[in-house]
Amino acid sequence: MDRRMIKQEYKQTPRPKGVVAIRNLVNGKILVLSSPNLDGGINRHRFQLEQGMHPNRQLQKDWNEYGAESFSFEVLEELKLKEDPSYDYREDLEALEAKWLEHLQPYGERGYNKPPKA
Repeated sequence: MDRRMIKQEYKQTPRPKGVVAIRNLVNGKILVLSSPNLDGGINRHRFQLEQGMHPNRQLQKDWNEYGAESFSFEVLEELKLKEDPSYDYREDLEALEAKWLEHLQPYGERGYNKPPKA
């Protein structure tokens, strides 16, 4: 199999989708977020943190203070993939993320998420 075929096959392979938590093992704070590509999303956030350019400033500050070994990346829940390859998962991901935000309440002293607007 040549590189072009391998690349095409990779692009056509469905990626696991779901909700992830970045957990600070020192203070217990978490950041909950959804991703249409769990592995890619985890890699992106880890890279941003390692490069000192994560958009969540408090998470970045704690990462810099405590170090990478003080954080875990956990898949909280994966979406069940549909048979239809053109299915749009955005609403499903939003609902799943909302469920986990409601359950974990990762705001203020408990986490890095911004509280929902009233």
